[in-house]
Amino acid sequence: MTENAIASRPLRVRGARFAAISLLALALIGCAMFGPSVPTKLSNGVLADAKGMTLYTFDKDPAGKSACVAGCAKAWPPLMATASDKASGDYTIITRDDGSLQWAYKSKALYTWSKDVKPGDRTGDGFNKVWSLARP
Repeated sequence: MTENAIASRPLRVRGARFAAISLLALALIGCAMFGPSVPTKLSNGVLADAKGMTLYTFDKDPAGKSACVAGCAKAWPPLMATASDKASGDYTIITRDDGSLQWAYKSKALYTWSKDVKPGDRTGDGFNKVWSLARP
C-alpha cells in the first residue's frame, strides 16, 4: 500500500461512521417530532393512536380539560403527550390536573379504552352514553 492509501483509509472509516451517526441522529429527531403518542386518522374515519388503538372523547370533559381522573383514567387511559410533542392544527396538548400532558382534538381530550384489545376495536363507543369515537 502506498503512503497516500494508508493515510486516506482511516478517513473513509471515519466518514462511514459519521454518516451512520448522522442517519441515526436524523431518525431520532424524526421520532421526537412524530412520537408514538401522536394521534392519527384511520382510513375508516376514526382517530387512533400510533398502535392503531381507537381513540375516544368524553362528553363530560369541558373544552381544553380532562375530567377523567383516578379510576376513570384507568379504564379510559388518556392519550399522553410528552414535553417534546408539538401541537399542530386541530391537535392540541392539554395539561391534566396532575401536570401531565394529554393530546386533544378540537379541544376534546383523547382517550383509549382498556377493553379494546386489538387495533380497530371500538367497544367503547356509546359506553354509558358519554363516550364517543373520536372523529375528525
